[in-house]
Amino acid sequence: MGKAKALLVTALLVLLQGDLTSQVLQSGETTVVTVDSTSLRFSPSSVTVTEGDTVRFFWSGQALAHNAVEENGVFDTGEPERAVDVSFTFERGMNGTYTYVCEPHEAVGMVGQIVVEPAAEVEAEPEAPVASENTPFLPASMMTLAFVLAFALRRLQGNG
Repeated sequence: MGKAKALLVTALLVLLQGDLTSQVLQSGETTVVTVDSTSLRFSPSSVTVTEGDTVRFFWSGQALAHNAVEENGVFDTGEPERAVDVSFTFERGMNGTYTYVCEPHEAVGMVGQIVVEPAAEVEAEPEAPVASENTPFLPASMMTLAFVLAFALRRLQGNG
């Protein structure tokens, strides 16, 4: 009898909880920028992304050390290294054009550019209707389920 009551109480609590699913936030795309070491260039040298997207600077096993430093200090992969794996995400409000250089090889034209386009406007989700005084506490489907569970509980107790 105790297990049946616990089952009924649990079922009713679940009904009262509402939607337990979490909203998944849409994440942006990732664009990878590497180094073309044969010509001392970033590859690709120019990319176009959208606010919310990430640019990943990735290279390894290079004969020469490289870095990527934005001219206004917005992002910086650090000291020149032969292996780099650094990501930067362009948040909302960061649309524009960003020029960056490899500090040791700027003089030979190792320059890159990232164009960040504005993200599409997010439409506000319609608000849930406000319950009026005439709206029952539980929707009819939940009430029906509660009655079915109560009936099942009575049958399990042998009173039905």
